[in-house]
Amino acid sequence: MQQDVEQLVEQVAQKLGRGLSLEDLDGLLLAYSSNQSHADRVRVNFLLSKRVPVDVKAWQLSHGIATAVRPVVVPANEELGMLGRVCVPLMVRGFRVGYLWVQQDLEEESATAILAQLPDVRDELELLSGLLLDSNTAESEFRRSREREFLAACAGEANAVAAVAGWKEVQDRGPWQLVTVLDADGWAAGPDPLASTLIHRSAALQATIGVDATLFSAGTETHAVVLFRESTGRASHAQVLVHYQLELAKRSGRPVDRIILGISEGFTRTKELAEAYRQSRVAAQAAAVDAQLGELVDCRATGVYQLLASAGGGAGVWGDAGSVNFRVLEDHDRNGELLPVLELLYDNDGSVQDVAEKLHLHRSSIYNRLGRIRQLLGVDPLKGMVRLELHAALKARRWAGRPRI
Repeated sequence: MQQDVEQLVEQVAQKLGRGLSLEDLDGLLLAYSSNQSHADRVRVNFLLSKRVPVDVKAWQLSHGIATAVRPVVVPANEELGMLGRVCVPLMVRGFRVGYLWVQQDLEEESATAILAQLPDVRDELELLSGLLLDSNTAESEFRRSREREFLAACAGEANAVAAVAGWKEVQDRGPWQLVTVLDADGWAAGPDPLASTLIHRSAALQATIGVDATLFSAGTETHAVVLFRESTGRASHAQVLVHYQLELAKRSGRPVDRIILGISEGFTRTKELAEAYRQSRVAAQAAAVDAQLGELVDCRATGVYQLLASAGGGAGVWGDAGSVNFRVLEDHDRNGELLPVLELLYDNDGSVQDVAEKLHLHRSSIYNRLGRIRQLLGVDPLKGMVRLELHAALKARRWAGRPRI
């Protein structure tokens, strides 16, 4: 595979009559061409060290290469000893797999000539992108079939469960935990489901490399699923979260602000995979609609959301439509002043001081709003069954807006 990549880079270089270098998304040299009339200091150092220096990488990134989908002109930088060059993002179905760099010659004042030449090597660039996809994402039929089998086991298919039980990654390595990894803001599948799946697959694979607690990962259109060895600590989970966020942003070419890991209870039998997957998915969904749960979320910490999920989760079962008191408050809360205060009070054990601090209000304002609520309902919203009813209705309204994954 590497030989094919190097040969193709050499072929493109000869066709363009220019020196080329190929790097992965982390700035590691993958291949370079032998022909070059003049190599600037940056190119020479890159070929020797095999990695883009930090200052050069910062200059390149400042011109938007990480999000670009078309060739980007990166101007010369005399301080770095760098001639102008063109960065060609290599993409497969919207998935970023690497960058091809074409250096300007000494006498060239602009990159116009390079940009004019690139359409002539479009076919070669597509082939090169495909080769990189195979080489740097484990996009092999063997890996794909194993991920399909793993996800089928998570869905409870008996044959798949039996097959996964025999994997060397799984045998005698329990108890386990299943983790759903979710991008809280960008979970919806894009226009190309295959590309969305590929991005999550690759992000999960890269994010778990070198993390001993992780045993296997798979990706879907909307999220990833990772099998962990059970642990009471969360250091490995936090490591995967950080790496996944970086990998997802790098491969999708967009900002990724909040990644959630929904964590199942530990289990000792592979036939419990489906229930563990359900638990981890509910935990991730709950954290997506209720930020106070955090980013590393154990299923048992999701409270009433477990009940909402087990009841089918629809607002018609648990939501405002079934609560007279909730409907009264919602009808009179035109400015959104009453229900947010009530929810915060419930979530903070009735502490007016804590709610006032979080809303940046004086405590008297909180008491005034509580008085309005009591007047509307004719009962104390902080007491007994009314509190239970309203708190459940507030959470049901959040749950109705959960990611459908």
